[in-house]
Amino acid sequence: MTAFPFIGLVGDIGGTNARFALISGDGQPLAHPLTLPTSGFADLGEALQAYVQQVGVPVPAQACIAIANPIDGDWLRMTNTAWAFSIEATRQRVGLQSLRMLNDWEAMALAAPTFSPVELLSLGGGESVSDAPRGLLGAGTGLGVSSLVRARSGEWVPIAGEGGHVTLSPGNAREADILRVLWQRWPHVSAERVISGMGLENLYTALADLSGQPLPPLGAAEISQRALAGQDALCQEAVETMCVLLGRVAGNLALTLGARGGIYLGGGVLGHLRAYLPRSGFRAAFEDKGRFAAFLSRIPTWMIEAEQPALRGAAMGLGVRVSG
Repeated sequence: MTAFPFIGLVGDIGGTNARFALISGDGQPLAHPLTLPTSGFADLGEALQAYVQQVGVPVPAQACIAIANPIDGDWLRMTNTAWAFSIEATRQRVGLQSLRMLNDWEAMALAAPTFSPVELLSLGGGESVSDAPRGLLGAGTGLGVSSLVRARSGEWVPIAGEGGHVTLSPGNAREADILRVLWQRWPHVSAERVISGMGLENLYTALADLSGQPLPPLGAAEISQRALAGQDALCQEAVETMCVLLGRVAGNLALTLGARGGIYLGGGVLGHLRAYLPRSGFRAAFEDKGRFAAFLSRIPTWMIEAEQPALRGAAMGLGVRVSG
């Protein structure tokens, strides 16, 4: 009898997409990767069952799922989609022996030490200090933030957080004007409100309001397309402002952590801006910290270009280092 070749199932759940794959052991690539729409399923259990049925394999013994949500007890209610479920009930329903849940950017932090130089796009700065803390930010449906620190044992320890919900601080008068418009909608304007897919839409709407132009709302994808094509000055300002604000928030994270190991950026929204981000005001805003500008100038920043990095991190959560 042939042994079942897969030792685990991994997933990456965001507000838009649910990505799954199977793992077979150290050094092996992810198998049967599949992306499903999060909105097409009632909860994680239903999506897992659909994945296993579509790829036509038995349910593995263990799974590790990265999810865009804090992990606080057995009951999870996602912030950016309608999913709400019990981890233990999901494990039993799907037929898993073990089910580990990670914050999605905690999984990204676990994956960070596995990235090769060709999987990172440099966005400036000096050399990484090998054992120093590292920070990660990802702009997608929301804004994910995590960090990675080296324990005395030499092991890398990921730290999940909800840094996307820190209070947004303006760096100049124009940003302050944008913030005043956004305060009319929300008493607390977080970094996620302006650095994410919805954030780009919020920036465009705020800039339109400031311009006095009665413009129809646009989705994030169309704003990006118009900006990159040079077709719309307001879209261009919205994209540039998001990149600058990302730089400010990333610089805050680097200072808070002392992240001389570097800052990693990812997420679907930034993936669409790959060609633009290096020439945007991101890096200048990152270093714009007064007396600590020189300190930040030495910290490297990268865009993650690895394939399925959160799935790789979820595999690390099962103790398996898959190949890129």
